[in-house]
Amino acid sequence: METTAEQVIRVAIIEDLRDIREGLATMLNFTDGFKCVGRFGSMEEALRSIHRDLPDVVLSDIGLPGMDGIEGVRILREKYPQMTILMLSVYTDNDRIFDALCAGATGYLLKKTPPARIIEALREAVGGGAPMSPEIARKVITLFRDFRPPERVDYDLTPHEQRLLGMMVDGHTKKTAAEEIGVSVNTVSFHLKRVYEKLQVHSKSEAVAKALRNRIFK
Repeated sequence: METTAEQVIRVAIIEDLRDIREGLATMLNFTDGFKCVGRFGSMEEALRSIHRDLPDVVLSDIGLPGMDGIEGVRILREKYPQMTILMLSVYTDNDRIFDALCAGATGYLLKKTPPARIIEALREAVGGGAPMSPEIARKVITLFRDFRPPERVDYDLTPHEQRLLGMMVDGHTKKTAAEEIGVSVNTVSFHLKRVYEKLQVHSKSEAVAKALRNRIFK
């Protein structure tokens, strides 16, 4: 039976290495039920153009030139909350795995994953699953099993800063946080800058990951 247009899974690829990017696109376009609707060499290019033909699922590298894949995932999820995103990376360290999942990635595959498994993982993700390479799944289980945050780590955040950080953990943007608190976006930006300085981080995704590790939000 032929696949109908409604059943086709539309995929965008964010990968700086041309051979890998084009190889994935070719694999998708020659697999029944899949279509590559976007291929981007950087996260900046994807953020500029992905809206022209929104995919069902994004397959993104982490080590990209310019903005990395983790920060890009956070922005994509803010702009397109229903978008499914899978990381496809060579990195196996706990920090990147944890940060990618906290930023909103649905799953995490290694680049050595066989093509047939990538196709299967894309289907799983669109169907509501959270596919991971076996090596990554073991690390995630160990990471959360051994997760023992300190009794109290507040980094000298004021109650207002802790509340704002908690709102970021809950998925607020600067605009929605400002509306809920009743202040301007510029005021929220000012306080977030102070939060980032105290936590020694440089982005919302890093702040959220650190907050979850240490339970420093209210």
